[in-house]
Amino acid sequence: MLRRLYRRWRRGRLREPGYAGLFDEHPHELVSLDCETTSLDVSRAELLSIGAVKLRGNRILHSEALYLLVRPRSEPSSDNIAVHGLRRRDVGLGLAPEEAVRRLLDFIGGRPLIGYYLKYDVAVLDKYVKPLLGAGLPQRRIEISSRYYDYKFKQQPGAYIDLRLACLYRDLAIPAPPRHDALGDALGAAMLYLALRQRGFG
Repeated sequence: MLRRLYRRWRRGRLREPGYAGLFDEHPHELVSLDCETTSLDVSRAELLSIGAVKLRGNRILHSEALYLLVRPRSEPSSDNIAVHGLRRRDVGLGLAPEEAVRRLLDFIGGRPLIGYYLKYDVAVLDKYVKPLLGAGLPQRRIEISSRYYDYKFKQQPGAYIDLRLACLYRDLAIPAPPRHDALGDALGAAMLYLALRQRGFG
């Protein structure tokens, strides 16, 4: 009850009432989300790409995926390019960050978000969302690494649990995406979520 009242209060404080639908949950749909950025430091990070895909029940809706290149203010460094493969000329053709975030918000609606270390992605996105809406992303969040930890802890209480992404793919028998990009990682997180849900940890 208190959570519902708080969400209603936040909804009423939006700068753009047209985005009030962000507070309307979809009980049977989720969105898996991943972002590529210029830095792992949230205070300095700029968006380079956004990947998102919807899930409905036990299905990943590949046909309803979103992939956006984003044009940062500063060019990505060579070290950064080596990680995500996005060259200066690639992101130079991307959307302005504000436009990319608007498209993402329209895509997500009020659907809960799934991700691997999702807190970081949301923190970077909120740098763009808060000036637009007057509030951060309001959607419920499902953290893959936390669900995996609970799953392993139930099997072996007190044992060391490796939360590296490669370990999750291997242990849950999910093929890792062929290349490291935002959409591939969003699809991978969606598959990991469904694998954990089939084991009772969704």
